[in-house]
Amino acid sequence: MSKFEIVMPKMGESVEEATITKWFVKENDTVEEDDVLLEIATDKVDSEIPSPVAGVITKILFKENDVVAVGEVIAIIDMEGTGSETGGSEPAQQEESKKSPEPARQTITTEEKTETGTGSADYSKSERFYSPLVKNIASKENISLQELDSIQGSGRDGRVSKDDVLNYLQQRTRQSQTAQNAPAAAATAEKPKQKVSVSVNAEDEIIEMDRMRKMIAEHMVHSVQTAPHVTNMIEADVTNIVLWRNKVKNQFQEREKEKLTFLPVFIEAAVKALKDFPRINASVDGDRIIIRKRINMGIAVALPDGNLIVPVIKDADQKNLLGITREINRLANQARSNKLSPDDIQGGTFSLTNFGTFKNVMGTPIINQPQVAILATGNIEKKPAVVETPTGDVIAIRHKMFLSLSYDHRVVDGALGGAYLKKLADYLEEFDMNRTI
Repeated sequence: MSKFEIVMPKMGESVEEATITKWFVKENDTVEEDDVLLEIATDKVDSEIPSPVAGVITKILFKENDVVAVGEVIAIIDMEGTGSETGGSEPAQQEESKKSPEPARQTITTEEKTETGTGSADYSKSERFYSPLVKNIASKENISLQELDSIQGSGRDGRVSKDDVLNYLQQRTRQSQTAQNAPAAAATAEKPKQKVSVSVNAEDEIIEMDRMRKMIAEHMVHSVQTAPHVTNMIEADVTNIVLWRNKVKNQFQEREKEKLTFLPVFIEAAVKALKDFPRINASVDGDRIIIRKRINMGIAVALPDGNLIVPVIKDADQKNLLGITREINRLANQARSNKLSPDDIQGGTFSLTNFGTFKNVMGTPIINQPQVAILATGNIEKKPAVVETPTGDVIAIRHKMFLSLSYDHRVVDGALGGAYLKKLADYLEEFDMNRTI
């Protein structure tokens, strides 16, 4: 029997595991090359995994909702199409079992259980998922099951990571040292957070969060708990941009078959300002500030189901206005049709959300961790304004909008955030009306 192992693929940078959300086949099913085998989920993207070969599914090693590490064998296909491994003569089965990877997998699994089960606590009784590495650390450090369940996880779906356990151990050590002077305070600090009790009336409607909404909620709470948010706002006169777009948009769409919105202009100006103030294009890693050399612009896209996703324009500073426009339209269309690749949502260094789409004038967006800032653009409105002219000040009708910058006050002070926002407004107000695209 000629076997082919289907392994969990790597679905983008920094992605180390994925959840099997659905199997489209079962054992002993016959599949052709490129037939869809299963659907997996990583972060915010669902991906279908096709079969690279034709044959018969002889073994499915993981079930739906299992979290599987990248590179793990998840299924085995018999390319000779002989079906179940129970068929054939006994000597042939014995010979095949020597070649089969199944015993090796069972040995690995047994070793993992032995390694993680050496402590006194039985972590298998928990309703939460813990990786073998987390269980091993908890066992060696004598962390009880109750303690482990109380740790707030920073991973997807609230899973506890190695760093979460190590941080908890550091906190526990500090609490132990101060317990002699303040035992009551130390005991209180170790108590898990209690959930808020919500009453439900008979006429209320209860809607279960879907997987994406749960991840968005977790991501937003994590961001607010991680970074002290400050938001600066400024009003910009974008009359030149409005008049220019009105002049070129029909010709542009006829020539390029692309719709020209204001967003590419906003992104271009935001990128220019980031090059002037590179500390806004950064991330925080503990006590370190990482200044990003690449400018990868995340753009918030509202999906038809009411959820939100942030695809990324890679190297936005190296694209002209036409290139940015095409990439925005491509990512938005892919997002709304659920066809984004994992790479399309990875690697963002700065984000922009357009509140003006919904006629909102301003907002205070939440930072997309581990970035340190996010820009919100408001609705463009006609307003009376004082305009300076060579012959004196006059009142004129101008097109104006608010820009909001939320930033991480741990590393971005008000002076830096305000200077970036002012520079961005200057770029927008100085836009060349005679520009070609």
